[in-house]
Amino acid sequence: MVSSERAAPPAQAPQQVQHSGSRWLQLAMGIVCMAMIANLQYGWTLFVDPIDAKYHWGRAAIQLAFTIFVVTETWLVPVEAWFVDKYGPRIVIMFGGVMIALAWIINANADSLTLLYAGAVVGGIGAGAVYGTCVGNALKWFPDRRGLAAGATAAGFGAGAALTVVPIASMIASSGYQSAFLTFGIGQGVIVFVLAIFLRPPSVVVAARKKQLNLPQTKIDYTPPQVLRAPIFWIMYLVFVMVASGGLMTAAQIAPIAHDFKIANTPVSLAGFEMAALTFAISLDRIFDGFGRPLFGFISDTIGRENTMFIAFGTAALMLLTLSTYGHVPIVFVLATAVYFGVFGEIYSLFPATSGDTFGVKYATTNNGMLYTAKGTASLLVPLASVISASYGWQAVFVVAVALNATAALMALFVIKPLRRSFILGNEATATEPAAKDARTA
Repeated sequence: MVSSERAAPPAQAPQQVQHSGSRWLQLAMGIVCMAMIANLQYGWTLFVDPIDAKYHWGRAAIQLAFTIFVVTETWLVPVEAWFVDKYGPRIVIMFGGVMIALAWIINANADSLTLLYAGAVVGGIGAGAVYGTCVGNALKWFPDRRGLAAGATAAGFGAGAALTVVPIASMIASSGYQSAFLTFGIGQGVIVFVLAIFLRPPSVVVAARKKQLNLPQTKIDYTPPQVLRAPIFWIMYLVFVMVASGGLMTAAQIAPIAHDFKIANTPVSLAGFEMAALTFAISLDRIFDGFGRPLFGFISDTIGRENTMFIAFGTAALMLLTLSTYGHVPIVFVLATAVYFGVFGEIYSLFPATSGDTFGVKYATTNNGMLYTAKGTASLLVPLASVISASYGWQAVFVVAVALNATAALMALFVIKPLRRSFILGNEATATEPAAKDARTA
């Protein structure tokens, strides 16, 4: 437990922002910025096999670029968050817009793995600058609705690729993957750069409403070094890694999985729509992912963060088990992956909200950025999934992911929940003792 002597004193009563409409506009612009970086992660799977067909580098070597991207995107977020806390969100997101455009320009011209990996590094830096800034800014504008605000912002990243999956796939088929990289890369970068001009942090602190007992929120703003010394942070980090690893593996490998199951181009009819199973799955995955993030954020504002985690992680384990057994059936593949991503994306709303509740608002961008690096740690397992599948098949990969999600669900309810409550209430009680003693002495 972090010593209350090291913690900042409880914050004074915050002022209420008078123009509440402006914070919704800030949230909306953040969501659009997030949507513009979504394809760097979720559209990547469409490029893997075309790149391999052209250069024959092998899936594992190409997927290493995905891992490099995610590691760079996540592990540098605390650094980028420091710039946000010091200089504001505008300049950081402008920088991110330039970098994500440059990344796909590099990918379009990459004729070696070295150049492809360089594009992944550039893209990761740009995506991390946009992602960490937008989520952190949302937490500062909405301390009274952290789950909803973080979920809505993360929804842009989750669902942003939904509208562009079909156009990108069509352009790859008609003009080649290089044209798709170039066209969409420049478009995404320009939109982010323009919106960055209008983004800003709140000028005064937004007052948080009194929460229910099942939503404990600290009154102490913990600095990043204090957070790193708190055991509850590392337990949250571990659970984040356990859940994120399965989702990143599925997102990166969904096209190779569909091809290996021999259902990628099989037509699937659902609700009046008919598409190839792979295209249908990716499109539906992005839609469910996008809706799931704010939905679970809203639910967590009502029933508690850890209770919501238990429901989501348990459902994810069930869907992965379904894929391991019946994934070769096209309609099952489409629906199971859709439901899975609908409950997977909530980690990007629940963990930022939980971090803000546990460690305070003042350093929310940096503290959440440190927790977000768990996604980068999880991405290290993505190439390992290709190795396991080559030796034992995709079913073995799914079984491992099922075990991780099921364990994470139990840890959320029986480990994180009691320890986090103890951390918040214990430190606040200790922090108020000196003040109470001084009052009695006076």
